[in-house]
Amino acid sequence: MEEQVDRGEQACPPGQVRRGGECVMPEVTFTAFIISLNTSALYHLGEIGGPGSDEKNKDLVLAKHVIDTLRVIEEKTRGNLDQEEEELLRNILYDLKLRYVKAKD
Repeated sequence: MEEQVDRGEQACPPGQVRRGGECVMPEVTFTAFIISLNTSALYHLGEIGGPGSDEKNKDLVLAKHVIDTLRVIEEKTRGNLDQEEEELLRNILYDLKLRYVKAKD
């Protein structure tokens, strides 16, 4: 469980949480993994800036690679996800495919 930051403690770096008084990476879950891939695709589509920067770069080859990776994950995990995970993956893929087509134009 994540801890609240005490008034005397500094905030953790972006992407980390405080656990046991230390800044650590959050627990790896399927949902966090899919959201991480979504963030990567959005970055490559030029939708968001990179870590610590607002600079946006577009690389449609890498964006398509991430989208294809998510598609393979969807195929390989079919029947093994709970409803929430399945909907998240399906919705993210749908959204990214639309953004990719728009970015190509």
